[in-house]
Amino acid sequence: MKKTVLIPLLLVLTLNSYSQGLLSEKNNFTHQDTLRGSITPEREWWDLTYYHLDIAVHPDKKFISGKNTVQYKVLLANNVLQIDLQAPLKITKAVQDTKELQVRQEGNAWFITLKSKQKTGDLKSVDVFYEGYPKEAINAPWDGGISWKKDTNGNHFIASSCQGLGASVWWPNKDHMYDEVDSMLISVNVPKELVNVSNGRLRKIEPKKDNTTTYHWFVDNPINNYGVNINIGNYVNFSEVYKGENGDLDMNYYVLDYNLEKAKKQFKDAPKMMEAFEHWFGPYPFYEDSFKLVEAPYLGMEHQSSVTYGNQFKNGYLGRDLSGTGWGLKFDFIIIHEAGHEWFANNITSKDIADMWIHESFTAYSESLFVEYYYGKQAGSEYVIGTRKGIQNERPIIGNYNVNSEGSGDMYYKGANMLNTIRTLLDNDNKWRTILRGLNKDFYHKTVTTQQIENYLIENTGLNLHLIFNQYLRDIRIPVLEYTIKDRELKYRWSNTVEGFKMPIQIEIDGKTQWIKPSATTKILKLKSTNPDFKVNKNFYIEVKKL
Repeated sequence: MKKTVLIPLLLVLTLNSYSQGLLSEKNNFTHQDTLRGSITPEREWWDLTYYHLDIAVHPDKKFISGKNTVQYKVLLANNVLQIDLQAPLKITKAVQDTKELQVRQEGNAWFITLKSKQKTGDLKSVDVFYEGYPKEAINAPWDGGISWKKDTNGNHFIASSCQGLGASVWWPNKDHMYDEVDSMLISVNVPKELVNVSNGRLRKIEPKKDNTTTYHWFVDNPINNYGVNINIGNYVNFSEVYKGENGDLDMNYYVLDYNLEKAKKQFKDAPKMMEAFEHWFGPYPFYEDSFKLVEAPYLGMEHQSSVTYGNQFKNGYLGRDLSGTGWGLKFDFIIIHEAGHEWFANNITSKDIADMWIHESFTAYSESLFVEYYYGKQAGSEYVIGTRKGIQNERPIIGNYNVNSEGSGDMYYKGANMLNTIRTLLDNDNKWRTILRGLNKDFYHKTVTTQQIENYLIENTGLNLHLIFNQYLRDIRIPVLEYTIKDRELKYRWSNTVEGFKMPIQIEIDGKTQWIKPSATTKILKLKSTNPDFKVNKNFYIEVKKL
């Protein structure tokens, strides 16, 4: 934030917009952080199988009431279950087998003591009733909660956003990313003049006698908690069928009525996105649940199969190019970036929020792959290199484990440039594409750790990437290639690196492109000419210093 150049500052603001409050540095963690961020004994003994979130939203009061039916499989014998719900919302009661249960609150963690015997292998459920005035998102998506807004015509325009802050800011759930629910029914009751759009497919519209309507949306695939959303407004709908790798894919678009014509033009980027990303990453992971773009009263978020959009129907990021190259104005940033998360975040989900780079690095990198697919490899390269302007290198990309703590905002474009560096090292574009597709196939609908992703890339590239991951994910220094050219000798070495760093790089010298293998020890390359031009492949995220 100390930089004065406009584009880097804009990038920093952008990158910090997606994770509400968690990208700010935090050194002192509390017991509440541990209850939220760790797999507690009250979480580990049961496995989520199904949710039925059944709520009424009262726009005039900014009030939510209802219940969540939590179905689970018993893994270990226990009788205390942790459910998370953030103040000022309150759990009013919990019921299992018609018996009301004891509920003990410890901050945002609620511990339910079960009366029925919890036998290993059994499927059980508990109804968790709650109500209250959820935290209002004052400046979503920079902060989380519910956005209670009005559209241009004075109609209610409401949406949830809760990445980082957690879904428990507006509904009770097992709020840790390691355990995704297998499927979910979302029933939302709203005033009859409004429409609710949530994840998955619309199963039923149910008019009520009290001038309200309940919309029932069913999610057929595993979903992470922060990917669940509500969107309430005076929506109209249009749709198309995309002929994808796995057959016909329903693509639905929900926008405010007066934005319909603008949306029909701007949302042409959605099928273009689908074509490019199915090429690079493999089939869209949620054919059963369709794909939706839903207009929201904030910038946007990657809610699974219900991606929210608020980019003012402009190309770029609110009309600006984050790369500074011109390529960023060739597409709608929110459509491409947030939909990219369907593969990295929603399909492949990190178990701990400390590993959120898995979501953001690959998705930020997907922007350049979109550019490459339509405008060529050089264009994609220029785009990702251009995004380096916003990298701060103040904190590591990986956060603190078990306390709900993300790493720095550099997880976006520093992470993207790390991936582009690895691709350049591999020097085999077909193999690189196979690896990206393999990630989404082998980790399909799974939660993962950094170690799993690192090991996969190491094994499938055949490259020793251990120190490269340590350098870019766990260290804040950027490798410096120091060199001199004298007496027909190129002398070179790495500095500013983790111990043992030996990443090869591609250079051009004496009119020839070749690879060199620097280390901390000075090495010598004999030259033909006395003063040759020396260039380093710009796709490597390094600094070059002539001594």
